[in-house]
This record gives sequence, structure tokens and C-alpha cells, in this order.
Amino acid sequence: MRIATWNVNSVAARLPRLLSWLDSARPDVLCLQELKCTTEAFPHGEVTELGYEVAAHGLGRWNGVAILSKAGLADVQRGLTGQPPYEDETEPRAIGATCDGVRVWSVYVPNGREPGHPHYEYKLRWLEALHTTVREESGKDRPFAVLGDFNIAPTDEDVWDISLFEHSTHVTEAERAALAVLRDAGLADVVPRPLKYDKPYTYWDYRQLAFPKNNGMRIDLVYADAKFSSAVTDAYVDREERKGKGASDHAPVVVDLTL
Repeated sequence: MRIATWNVNSVAARLPRLLSWLDSARPDVLCLQELKCTTEAFPHGEVTELGYEVAAHGLGRWNGVAILSKAGLADVQRGLTGQPPYEDETEPRAIGATCDGVRVWSVYVPNGREPGHPHYEYKLRWLEALHTTVREESGKDRPFAVLGDFNIAPTDEDVWDISLFEHSTHVTEAERAALAVLRDAGLADVVPRPLKYDKPYTYWDYRQLAFPKNNGMRIDLVYADAKFSSAVTDAYVDREERKGKGASDHAPVVVDLTL
């Protein structure tokens, strides 16, 4: 089974590339983030023509998540247990489904903007709701993984220059502690292994030639339980998909499993 995650930064803007990538990479399951469309406006027809079922969750703004699957979609859950609102709105940032016996969640963790900002406090509360959901999902007799844009770089090595992040989100102690809670719950980061590049970043800003300079961050992650992790045979960042005109600022992360 091939399972992938990709922040497409607008499914409408990225649709030709999404369809082309689905046809070439052939994931069995793809978790998407930052749809920037409503659930109804998701391009169901174009995607289902390629053999995928779709579970989408969006309000049409800058967030939205989906799971595309050729391996079935069962027990779909939209939103985390106890997910907090931001400015009186519960944002569509998480969706879970079971695909051929594998439980997956596609998550788009809030950015946080800057330490001390209300959005940063919201990010930490949102991560607490993720912890609650993970505890509910863990320990069951099926592989389980949380995939998506976590907006957290796990270590200093996961950003191109840690000295530039002294007063920034994504690298703070509290954010990284939230990842440690996931590890304490039995999940492991399954992708930090020898990959095709020395710095397997997943995100590069559009500005200041960040991608050609490889000034990136590894913030798109796959956290999985032992059943899932032990089945992983390969994992890679599809850096080629970040190249060229009309690319998302994130690259897909792909995990192959033998179950």
C-alpha cells in the first residue's frame, strides 16, 4: 500500500498537477491539506474518474482537508474530539477514515503566526485536541497514522538555518513538546531516514528563491503506530513535484507499506 500526504495550497489552483501526480505516483491513499475550497466545491468528478473515493472537509477559506482512497473509505470522522474554535469558528483542519483496514488522519495544524499571538495559543489548544483523538485511536487492532502539515519542525536540522527562527513559530519548545506527546502515545515519525536528499525538506517559501537555494523546512510529517511503522518499506519526499510553474509550496511525502 502506498500512502501519501500533500499540502496542495489550493486544490483548484493545483488541480492539473494533482491529477497528473495521482496518475504517475499512484498512491492508494492521499491525505490533502489546505484545500481552500468548500466540501461541495472539491473536484470530486475529476478525482473519482481516476478511481478514488473522496472524503473532503472544507469551508472555502485558507484551510480544508481531504482523504482520497482507492482502498475504501469507512468510518469517516470530520474534526477532532474537543477541537477548539478560532474566532468562534471550528475550522476544517482534520479528517479521519479507515482505508482497507488502515486508519489514517489528514491534519492541517494551525500555523500559529508568532509566539504570543492568539493564533499561537489556538495552535497549542488544537494540538491538545489532536492528542485526545490520537489516544482514542491508538491501541486498536489496525495500523494507524496521522499525516499532514504539522507546521512544526521536529528538530533544528529540519530548518535550513535555525538562527533565523529565534523568535518564530514552528520551532518553539511548546510546539515540539506537542510532538513529544505523540511519541509518548506510541507514534513514531516514520520518514526521518536516509532519503534521496541530505536535507529532506517538505516546504519552501515562494519568496527569495527559497526552493533553488534549498532554504526549506520539514514540517509535513507522518506519525504512526508500531503496526504501521513496522510495515514501512520506503519513504520519500517527492521534491520534483515542487519544481516548475504552478507548484504548491509543499512537496508530497510518500510512504510505502507491506501489510
